[in-house]
Amino acid sequence: MGRTWKKLDLRGAGLQALNARLTRRLKRPLRAYLLWVLFPLGVHRLYLKSPLGAAVYAVLTASSLLLWRAFGPAAALAAAGPEAALALFDLIRIERRCTALNKALRMELYLGAGAAPPEGYRGRDPDDDYLGRYVREKEGERAGHVPPGAAGGDPARGSRVPSFQEQERLLRELARRRDRDAKGGSGGD
Repeated sequence: MGRTWKKLDLRGAGLQALNARLTRRLKRPLRAYLLWVLFPLGVHRLYLKSPLGAAVYAVLTASSLLLWRAFGPAAALAAAGPEAALALFDLIRIERRCTALNKALRMELYLGAGAAPPEGYRGRDPDDDYLGRYVREKEGERAGHVPPGAAGGDPARGSRVPSFQEQERLLRELARRRDRDAKGGSGGD
């Protein structure tokens, strides 16, 4: 058993219960986008665990309202410009923020709070030739090609299945023969 699995903290509840807890706590981009509609209040920032950003929205909204009251709509619109720019920035950023929060949540739940990848971890094992094996396997499965010895090949033509282009040509030929036979022409082969 690897060291990472030994560190897995299920808190005596089992993996299914852990997954249920994770599902309840995951941040949903759709919910964040719906809350973004209320951007003057900064509710989407609270949902995405950014209370300082929510406070900035609240201050900008309050200042816009005070300027509206004191100097009229033109002054309020000038103050609302930075808030609108920030809202557009957030609209672009929501998906990435949800992904980052969910990744941190997974690490916290599965590995414990403050968990970090093992020292020297670089992702997939660099010695594993997974991609090379996959490419070699897929190259052996070219369209219309059945590897030698595979079932389904025509013995008269060898073990090869016709390619897509050959199948299309055969279908066109069959259609021509059918039309010729329907018109009463000579069609004996």
